[in-house]
Amino acid sequence: MTDTIVHGLHENARIRPNAPAYYEKIGDNWVPTSWEEYTQQVRQAARALTALGLGPGDNVSILGFNRPEWVIMDLANMLIGGAPTGIYTTNSPHECQYIIKHAGTKVVLVESEHQWEKIAQVRSDVGSLERIVTMRGVQIDDEMTLDWDSFLALGDEVEESVIDERMAALEDDQLATLIYTSGTTGPPKGVMLSHKNLVRTAVNAGDLFDIKPADTVVSYLPLSHIAEQLLTIHGPSANGYAVYFAQYPPQDYLVSNLQEVQPTLIFGVPRIWEKFQAGVAATLSQATGTKAKLVNWAQNVGSQVTELRNRSEEPSGMLAMQYKLADKLVFSKVKAGLGLNRARVQFTSAAPISPEILLFFASLDINVMEVYGQSEGTGLTTANVPGANKVGTVGRAWPETEVKIADDGEIVLKGPNVFLGYFKDPEATASDLQDGWLHSGDLGEMDEDGYITIVGRKKEIIITSGGKNIAPKNIEAALKDIDLIAQAVVIGEQRRYITALLTLDEEHAVQFAREHGLEGKTLHDNQVVIDYVQMQIDEKVNTLFARVEQVRKFTILPRDFTVEDGELTPTLKIKRRVVNEHFAENIEAMYEE
Repeated sequence: MTDTIVHGLHENARIRPNAPAYYEKIGDNWVPTSWEEYTQQVRQAARALTALGLGPGDNVSILGFNRPEWVIMDLANMLIGGAPTGIYTTNSPHECQYIIKHAGTKVVLVESEHQWEKIAQVRSDVGSLERIVTMRGVQIDDEMTLDWDSFLALGDEVEESVIDERMAALEDDQLATLIYTSGTTGPPKGVMLSHKNLVRTAVNAGDLFDIKPADTVVSYLPLSHIAEQLLTIHGPSANGYAVYFAQYPPQDYLVSNLQEVQPTLIFGVPRIWEKFQAGVAATLSQATGTKAKLVNWAQNVGSQVTELRNRSEEPSGMLAMQYKLADKLVFSKVKAGLGLNRARVQFTSAAPISPEILLFFASLDINVMEVYGQSEGTGLTTANVPGANKVGTVGRAWPETEVKIADDGEIVLKGPNVFLGYFKDPEATASDLQDGWLHSGDLGEMDEDGYITIVGRKKEIIITSGGKNIAPKNIEAALKDIDLIAQAVVIGEQRRYITALLTLDEEHAVQFAREHGLEGKTLHDNQVVIDYVQMQIDEKVNTLFARVEQVRKFTILPRDFTVEDGELTPTLKIKRRVVNEHFAENIEAMYEE
């Protein structure tokens, strides 16, 4: 029997029809929608897509922040045999165009007029696109565009039995969703995940972390990312828990939403935990005298208790008594401020996180566990879990998954979470998927207990502290299109924003100096040159990329990179590590507040 996420959705409607499936903040209240109603909403949207002529193999793209309409459309497309695709809200019109064209998108769901304008700018270049649908509260006078209610009303002309037939025809190894992720070069690739990929990963997550229908989660990270899809869409379907959709923008509401909801499951990219840590540390540092001694004592107790629990042990005797007191006086207050009073499982992934951050939270009885994976592995390859958490590692192999270190140090894996391949890209598929083994592109080490430590990446993808994967070569190519620029190296690994090291093209620099009366002057730090390059970046580079990919700062170096200094290979390819070492001071200067 075929088991899919949409089958799980229907099963929840059968066994817990009146239980809350999701909540929205309306006014001052969190308003629930039941599993039965949620399932009917998905079915109605599926009927509407069918009325628009979509069937198996026809795909929908979704552009907007986390809202019920997002997941309803996603599941509806999946239900009729399509493969929904999320687009990051920060993507430029050019990037949106690429994804909807590559995916063969027939319908795009957009959240706002601002997002609609992006699609409107490029729709004439996308032959497959037939309709744009807006989420609730947005009405646009346009022949191609339907508001949410008008879209759903189209479903009334399609019989329920048609949807039942579509669901019955789904197969385990059928394409279920497309996750577009950046490659090292060129445009993003469409990761093809099957129904089996999604179900087995979600079910195994439920078993591994003992997730139950009573659990809750706040949905706030981009739903275009497989991690948030697992938490917001697939996990609830497989395990029956409720989702609270965060208010927008999350940076303004996340803490208050967490405080109100007090979820039991928390996922945050390292940048989120870094912000939490900075806030808590700043508050605790204000304690003086007896209060400061109390905080230090409590943190020492917390560290001891967390270390025991990471080995599946519990405190006893005097330590148990001290823990109860520390919890009452310190831990509970810190947790309440962060909205973590009920949290029992806290995850982090998508980018490296400092062990010091994890140990800080551990000292406050907040045990944040690092997991690891990529879209090609349905987001999860290894995991630390309660009772088996080794700080500084990304945990052990995911259930049903075989993970090993190849001869060259690359992490490779095989299991039901491994993707089908890259959409319309057999060459890239053959490169990364060999004999059923996914070659991650990451370098790792495995200890005697099976815990993996990430030591580097074979690929040159930059992962910011916010967890965004960025292909530097695309940005560098655009920077080098500026007439004054000879070489460009993009910086951003574990950083909050993207910067660039630039060198001047000698011939163009001479011409520029002549035209601007700068002969004989140093150009790399000349304000006229800097202003010109800034203008070119603003107009010709940053407009091509999403906000998180845009170059926020740059430094023009006093010389070009050379083979002699070890910064270029004999074939003139840049050695990033050497460049980073040689110009470390310049790089750090761009990140000083």
